[in-house]
Amino acid sequence: MTQTPSDWTLSDDLDTILSQTAGLWPQFRQARIFMTGGSGFIGCWLLEVLRHADQHMQLGLQVLILTRDPQAFARKAPHLANYAGFSVVQGEVQDFISPEGQFSHIIHAATDASAALNEQNPLKMFDTIVAGTRRVLALAAEKQTRRVLFLSSGAVYGQQPWDMLNVPETSLIGPSSTDPRNTYAEAKRAAEMLCAIYHKQFGVPTTIARIFTLLGPYLALGIHFAAGNFIRNAMDGKPIIVNGNGLPCRSYLYTSDLIVWLLHLLQQGEAGQTYNVGSEHSVSIAELAARVAGVIGQGEYQILGAPDTGWNPGRYVPDTQKIKTGLGMKETVTLDQAILRTALWNGWKGKS
Repeated sequence: MTQTPSDWTLSDDLDTILSQTAGLWPQFRQARIFMTGGSGFIGCWLLEVLRHADQHMQLGLQVLILTRDPQAFARKAPHLANYAGFSVVQGEVQDFISPEGQFSHIIHAATDASAALNEQNPLKMFDTIVAGTRRVLALAAEKQTRRVLFLSSGAVYGQQPWDMLNVPETSLIGPSSTDPRNTYAEAKRAAEMLCAIYHKQFGVPTTIARIFTLLGPYLALGIHFAAGNFIRNAMDGKPIIVNGNGLPCRSYLYTSDLIVWLLHLLQQGEAGQTYNVGSEHSVSIAELAARVAGVIGQGEYQILGAPDTGWNPGRYVPDTQKIKTGLGMKETVTLDQAILRTALWNGWKGKS
C-alpha cells in the first residue's frame, strides 16, 4: 500500500529501531560513547536513536561528539547538539586531544564520501581518513575501550565485475591504486588495515562496517548522489534527468535498517571482522529514476545517454549473507517506502 504524507514521521522510524534492537539496550546502560562524524548523515541518525533510547529507557547514556564546527552542528540539529546526555567538543579527527575519562564504546564515523573533496583535494581526503582513523584507534588503545565500530565503505572493492551480482566480504578485487579518483576508496582500505594492525598489536576490538548506498532522512539532496538529485527534482515538480545511459546498478538500504544493523555490529559484531552493510536488491540508475518519478513525481524522466565519467559506472551491490546469518539482520523497508520517507522528511507534502 502506498503511504500518504500523514502516515509517517521520523519518530515512527525511531520507535521501530528501538523495537528491533530491544535486546541491545541493557548493554548501553551507563555507557560512555566517543563518536566522530556525529554531525554527518549517519552520525545524526545514530544520535537520534541514542537520544530516543535514552529518553525512553533512562539509560544514563553519555556521548561525546567530536566535530570541527560545533556551531554548524547546533544549527543543523539543535535538539541533538543540546541534548543533556550529549557533549560536543571541537577538534579535527587527525589530531584531537584525548578527552578525560574512559569510553565503553567508540564509533568512528568521520569523513563523508564527498566527491568534491575527492576531486579537489584528494590529499586532504586521504589524510583525514587515514590519520583520523589512526588517532581514533590510538584513543581506543589508550582508554582500553571494549567495543569499537569503524564505518568503512563498499568502495574498498573498486570496480565490481558485471558478472558478480553481489560482492562478498571475501572478494579480493580492489580499486586501482594509481588513479586519484580512488583516493576515498584507497584511504578506507588503508584505514581498515590500521584497524587490523591495532587489533593484532594492541588488542583494540574493532568491527568494520563496509557501507554501501543509503537512502533516508538527513541525506543531502542536490549533491553528487543520484537518488538525492532525483528526489529533489521530483519534489520541485521537475523531470528527472539521467545524464548517462542509466545502466550502472546500485542498491539502497533505508536508514532505519542501517542503524539497526550498525547497533548490532557495535554490540555483537566480531572484533577484527568486516561486514557488508547495504541492500542486496539491485536497481539500475534508469530504474531508480522511474521509481522516484512514479512515487513522488509526475512520472517524467529522461535518459540522456552521455558517457559515464563517474568513479563506478558498473555494479555496486553487496552480498550481506554474513551479517544476516551471523547477526540475524534483514531488510524491512522497501525502496519505494525509502524514497517516500526521504521526500517527506525534506518537506514534500504529497502529489497535487
